[in-house]
Amino acid sequence: MQIIEIVKKRAPITAEQIAEHLHLSKPTIRSDLSVLVMLEYIDAKPKVGYFPGKKTSERLGGSYLLKDTKVKDIQSIPIIIRETTTIQDAVVTLFLQDVGTLIICDGDGKLTGVASRKDFLKVTLGNPGAVSMPVSMVMTRQPKVVTVSPEDTVHDAAQKMIFHEVDSLPVVIPGTVEENGPRLDVVGRLTKTSIVKLLLDLEAKG
Repeated sequence: MQIIEIVKKRAPITAEQIAEHLHLSKPTIRSDLSVLVMLEYIDAKPKVGYFPGKKTSERLGGSYLLKDTKVKDIQSIPIIIRETTTIQDAVVTLFLQDVGTLIICDGDGKLTGVASRKDFLKVTLGNPGAVSMPVSMVMTRQPKVVTVSPEDTVHDAAQKMIFHEVDSLPVVIPGTVEENGPRLDVVGRLTKTSIVKLLLDLEAKG
């Protein structure tokens, strides 16, 4: 949505300039630009830049794409491992499940952290002994984990993904309240792929 707004206001505009407005790198938004061009929300002209596509005016004035859909409508099953899982077993799970990020919970099933492919690469490169370490040594710990609620709009969730530069978010609901705040129950995960599928479904219906 931010990309479409930037293109509407500043066309013609290059990918580098769009990335600069979003405070992101060009490779980070490359796939997003491709999807928006494919769906005709923006148009690309070689050596000139990006322009509003033919569907921008007709669609943005109506449902405004993603604001009418809740996270719970498109969330998928979370891939969860325990804090005590070894890094080797976590990496195997990552590839078997074909996901980019694993959600980590304690023995009570409450969210304690997340770990991405990048986290595992950082710790294992040049350190063969790391494979036997518990995943809790490399995960991003709660409360620093970026999460969404099932009742959040997909639009708001997408903005969180862009701002924090992540490909997926744990979907959580508040559990028991303790000294450090509420414990969080994981009920799903939201991925960029799910959002792209939603856009394609909207396109097919439109």
